[in-house]
Amino acid sequence: MSEYQNGKDSTDGFIKMFRAFAVLVCAGVLGYFVYATTIDQNSPHAFKLGLDLAGGSHLVYEADVSALKPEEVPDLMNVLREVVERRINTFGVSEPVVQVERSSFVSDVRSERLVVELPGVTDLNEAVKQIGKTPLLEFKLVDKDAAAANAAAQKAITDAKANGSEVPDTAVEKDPFIATELTGRYLKNAELVFGNGNGGGLSNEPIVSITFNDEGAALFEKITGENVGEQLAIFLDGTLMSSPTINEAIKGGKAIISGSFTPEEARELVRNLNFGALPVAIKLASTQTIGSSLGDSALQAGVHAGVVGFIILAIFMILWYRLPGIVSVLALLVYITIMLALFKLIPVVLTAPGIAGFILSVGLAVDANVLIAERMKEELRSGKKINEAIKEGFSRAWLAIRDSNIAHIIVGVILFWFGTALIKGFALVFTIGVFVSMFSAITISRTLLIALPINADSKVGKFLMGSGISH
Repeated sequence: MSEYQNGKDSTDGFIKMFRAFAVLVCAGVLGYFVYATTIDQNSPHAFKLGLDLAGGSHLVYEADVSALKPEEVPDLMNVLREVVERRINTFGVSEPVVQVERSSFVSDVRSERLVVELPGVTDLNEAVKQIGKTPLLEFKLVDKDAAAANAAAQKAITDAKANGSEVPDTAVEKDPFIATELTGRYLKNAELVFGNGNGGGLSNEPIVSITFNDEGAALFEKITGENVGEQLAIFLDGTLMSSPTINEAIKGGKAIISGSFTPEEARELVRNLNFGALPVAIKLASTQTIGSSLGDSALQAGVHAGVVGFIILAIFMILWYRLPGIVSVLALLVYITIMLALFKLIPVVLTAPGIAGFILSVGLAVDANVLIAERMKEELRSGKKINEAIKEGFSRAWLAIRDSNIAHIIVGVILFWFGTALIKGFALVFTIGVFVSMFSAITISRTLLIALPINADSKVGKFLMGSGISH
């Protein structure tokens, strides 16, 4: 029976050693992956650095949503983001970020902004140029009564000036155009054609033929069918291009834009429309340029802070908790390796706040290891064997680790949901770090500790499993 028990203990010990060895091998493979993809600047898994670390241009556009229904705004802003992002991508900008920032949910004033980040583009004028001027395409019905009233008002103003009298109060011009729901958001494509039977216009006159998607075609047919005999004005960026008369309902979703274009102007308009006509008007509100040297300094400062902080934590854990401290440091190294690999594989765009979140999550991982070490010490003092003390220590520490980390995850989710772009970077890295730290503290530390052949009853064992300076 004794031989059987010894054989069973030997097998269990081998399995524990194998598990610990497998953990270390996997960590080594991940570590090599992180190292190899870091020194290879052309690797598809290189770190993705945010604007504050890589340098570049930060532009904020304000969208005019005053004429839109509140329920339409989110969809149109997403269309706007896609249009601008598609246009930027044609210029080959590496890792551009285009995102919508909406007004605070407690505010009564609607404020919609489009934030554009162009890493590596430090020439602000070039950044604005790369975004370019995408046209705002609008279709409006001509209000004949308002047009007639404007003509009368203009005549009254002219007569008053000619006679040297005061302008009558009734001489107020009105908007002669009635907006429709048909805008560039429904545009499918545009192409350059010429007159001479290709849809209208003078012979060989450059004109632009546009085709709507299915939803836009149905809307165009509805508008033209309900307004036969009226004029439908076509605007580009607020400029009236043409106002043809509607003779009948137009099916098929095709329309013509003419405006005395030169071939080059018409070709440019087609290119811009195909890149994407803006569904809402935007105005450049603010710009910021971050030089590459400033980004390098921020990156080096963050890395330096992380390395120094880790060394100080490692020294403390080893001096105070001895063998469990050494295991905790190994678990932390595995944790850092997993985090860096996730940054590359997800991938996560690293920013200065994101690095701060990463360093803070390392502190949380240390906190979990401290709880585990203290619980194990209490179990050993109660007279339990080393393996039982380790299992009970982890079991007792898990509840506190679980509850505190759930609270951290809730905070991270709230920050990510309501925060701005910079806060989102911090919240994402921090939340990922909380999940990984729970795994490293509970699984990796436990696997490594159980695999160590320690006799806690010996003087050496008592010292290695003890804590503090004197005992």
